[in-house]
Amino acid sequence: MSTDTATLPEGVIRNPGNANHFMALNPIPRTIKVFHGEPLLARSARAIRVMETGKSVYDPVIYIPLADIWAPLEEVERTTHCPLKGDASYFTLDGEELAWGYDKALEFAAALKGHRAFWPDKVRVVEGD
Repeated sequence: MSTDTATLPEGVIRNPGNANHFMALNPIPRTIKVFHGEPLLARSARAIRVMETGKSVYDPVIYIPLADIWAPLEEVERTTHCPLKGDASYFTLDGEELAWGYDKALEFAAALKGHRAFWPDKVRVVEGD
């Protein structure tokens, strides 16, 4: 694969330090609902789907704007770093870690600021009404 970013499809962001690590951020044209058991945690018509390839092809991740999340998520003292997205913070609901977000996103991932992604094995995500 060429390291020339001009050869990437529109909207694809490449890690400047690794030509094989890239992602695409795409708006989702349907309503997204996130459930934790029965309770509805979030409902959004403004979610973003992130598709990323790095050490492997990762499962797509849906990021929901904070304004569309009703659950009282609490930040915990844990961070990780992604060279494409920036520093991630993690969030709990009733003591269970359910979500993460990039409020300190790197410039090329700035669209993720003010959004949260939920662990897919801990919530149920419904796409469309």
